[in-house]
Amino acid sequence: MNTTPPDWRLSVAPMLDWTDSSCRQFHRLLSRHALLYTEMVTSAALVRGGARHLLRFDPCEHPVALQLGGSDPVELAQAARMGADEGYREINLNVGCPSDRVQSGCFGAVLMKTPLLVGECLAAMKAACDAEITVKCRIGVDDQDAEQALPAFLEATRDAGITRVIVHARKAWLKGLSPKENREVPPLDYDLVARMLTAFPDLTISLNGGVGTLDEAEALLDRGFHGVMIGRAAYHRPAEILAAADRRLYGATRPDALAEDIARQVEPIIAAHLERGGRLIGITRHLLGLFAGQPGARHWRRALSELPNGTLSDYRAVVAGLNERRAA
Repeated sequence: MNTTPPDWRLSVAPMLDWTDSSCRQFHRLLSRHALLYTEMVTSAALVRGGARHLLRFDPCEHPVALQLGGSDPVELAQAARMGADEGYREINLNVGCPSDRVQSGCFGAVLMKTPLLVGECLAAMKAACDAEITVKCRIGVDDQDAEQALPAFLEATRDAGITRVIVHARKAWLKGLSPKENREVPPLDYDLVARMLTAFPDLTISLNGGVGTLDEAEALLDRGFHGVMIGRAAYHRPAEILAAADRRLYGATRPDALAEDIARQVEPIIAAHLERGGRLIGITRHLLGLFAGQPGARHWRRALSELPNGTLSDYRAVVAGLNERRAA
């Protein structure tokens, strides 16, 4: 009998321009179990723009989920079907992004104002494919009373047949704050989200927002949250967050991955990227924080940053140089 906790016990948040396929392949070297998410892909780009290439991923990335953005139920259903056909086992609807570009397309966090429309979208996606449909939301937007807005949203979600939700425990301010400020300025309200665990016992609720360490993630899981999603901390300090996750959160007995081993294991990912015509920086930008908090971290970051158009041999020389400095 498999007693391993579900993949979504820990997940890495979808982050536009960051969590591309190369980043996810790198993160998978650190953790076999943590759930990874794609960058948000709009349903319009897939259905009307013919951008099916945005769905490509390497099988080694599993477990990996596709995040979609959109507000048209018919179009989202088509996009979800395309995602399922490509092999995604989870498809997530973004109801949390506050950027002006997303708002102008009438999707993302602005949809917190129209929970019934979100319910229609989710129901259509669920009917269109066999993949699990999930949603990522805020606790509210602008002057909404979050105590009323979040339960109303979760009720519409549940009525659509959705059983798993990721809640970013901050409001989003659609005017006056940048996307970066929307991740930092509105206060976190973990207590409100915790009350939803009791109010909606049939929902699986993961918490997102402000989680920066595995200690914090464990404490939140102990508090009763079904899962924890970590964003920028996992990106900027990947070894610190992900290398110990399998042991601490999933019960794995194998040793934690070591950053110096991962630095070598990532070479095939780099080679494949370069063979496709990519630049070295397209991969190494994801690796800058690999040694965060460890000896040689500053040298590692500087050396990689100086090789935007380098070769695989150049990268190997950086790894060798780091190992020499760490051994000195």
